[in-house]
Amino acid sequence: MFRRKERLEVLLVHPGGPFFVRKDLGAWSIPKGEYDDSEDPLTAARREFAEETGQAVEGDFLPLTAIKQKGGKEVLAWAVEGDIDAAKVSSNTFELEWPPRTGKMQKFPEIDRAEWFDLDTARTKINERQVSLLDEVEALFGNNQPGRI
Repeated sequence: MFRRKERLEVLLVHPGGPFFVRKDLGAWSIPKGEYDDSEDPLTAARREFAEETGQAVEGDFLPLTAIKQKGGKEVLAWAVEGDIDAAKVSSNTFELEWPPRTGKMQKFPEIDRAEWFDLDTARTKINERQVSLLDEVEALFGNNQPGRI
């Protein structure tokens, strides 16, 4: 999701759970998730956005070039213009044995926060494999020309 303020801004999310609690630079991501072959990828992307942010996303979705994460997983992404309140993000949860080898299961939010970033800041925050998505959004929509599509 992107919006136009003084400059183009993108919505990024920070993963929840104990592994990312003290990580910032390079830890943020676009909202994303898993889907299987029976589900339309765009439908899955909209569902995952809603699950991770607690907010539905509507608009004209423009497909971006697929990327590969470090582990080899392909990520399909779309650009869509919107403006949600990042402070009101409410994510689904997952269970994890924590601390490790204690047998105690704890629930953690999949996303612990969301924030709007200008593109320069977003490039330092986002997972390095996703930077090309930001570059593509900038190439498509410019960076400081409000009202231009």
